[in-house]
Amino acid sequence: MAQKSFYLDSCIWLNLFKKEGDPRKGTPYWKIAKDFIENVMFSENKEILYSGFILRELQFRLKNDKVYKEKRTFLREEPKFKFIKVIQEDKVLARKLESESCFEISFYDCLHMAICERTNSVLVTRDYDLIEFAKDYIKVQKPENLLL
Repeated sequence: MAQKSFYLDSCIWLNLFKKEGDPRKGTPYWKIAKDFIENVMFSENKEILYSGFILRELQFRLKNDKVYKEKRTFLREEPKFKFIKVIQEDKVLARKLESESCFEISFYDCLHMAICERTNSVLVTRDYDLIEFAKDYIKVQKPENLLL
């Protein structure tokens, strides 16, 4: 059976790492992220891809070097997580996508899309605008839709 790859937008990692979500509004986002990530970790044919741009955003958004290093170690040491390098073709495609979105989608989000295009992976995000734009180019889903 072929490997199924997922590329998680940093918002999903931040949901998990910062325990984001309001339990009064249903299952908290962090719990959904945890369930999805564990589903991949304990699967036989799934993996999660991440890039240096994800690491950079996590470092910026976590605002604590000790916490960031702990989370980076988690990503690096989990066998089901695979670091993917950005190549020049990804950057070229990302600039094209950014322009096609009339610059409403950030270059970094377009870069995530380009990586997903090249690796044939599913982009996992909660960003509604990104989902609406990306669905015409790549496979994109919210994590809860992948747990069904």
